[in-house]
Amino acid sequence: MAQQERAVRTRRAVLEAAAAVFAERGYAAATIAEILTRAGVTKGALYFHFDSKAALAQGVLQEQMTTAYHLPRELKLQEWVDAGMTLAERLPREPLLLAGVRLSADLQGREVFGSAWPAWAELTTSVLAEAKERGEVLQHVVPRETAQVFLGAWIGVQFVSQAVAGWADLDDRLSALFNHILPAIAAPSVLVRLDTAPDRGARVIAEAERQAAADLVGADG
Repeated sequence: MAQQERAVRTRRAVLEAAAAVFAERGYAAATIAEILTRAGVTKGALYFHFDSKAALAQGVLQEQMTTAYHLPRELKLQEWVDAGMTLAERLPREPLLLAGVRLSADLQGREVFGSAWPAWAELTTSVLAEAKERGEVLQHVVPRETAQVFLGAWIGVQFVSQAVAGWADLDDRLSALFNHILPAIAAPSVLVRLDTAPDRGARVIAEAERQAAADLVGADG
């Protein structure tokens, strides 16, 4: 068990170090040597988990999809909003997410290690399809089409926020994006109940952390 825990910690250290280097330098300029130095692990330990730089990039991209905050809501559309707003709140401070943004936009590198964009589009498609089945989304809406439109707009929001404000206004920009898209797809009775405020992400994260702490206390008891 101790050996397994060390392996998990080592893998995490390598991923976080790789993410920091990818976020700062991009894939092409990143080196295994710098990743090793930042992670504080041996070359053998790194290659035990990832057999190449491309595998490291793939690991960073996959990690994006496993670290999302998800709290069940009465409205599926609110879950979609919450997923986006928590991502916007976390992205500027988390190298794993920042690296995912840079790697996904690397038009040459993506042929080697892929991109997180298709996975995000599929997730959005799935959520919107379920919301439509529940009657939250207007009947004329095609979930896959809407997911692609939203993905393109969300990518643009990320790059504009980074360029003009160093990510400082990402929450506000994504809130505005939801406020423009949702009236076109949501049933009116649902639209008025959705919380798309810029601070929504911060509030959901705080709620998730409180719930996790309560669950831990319950488990210990």
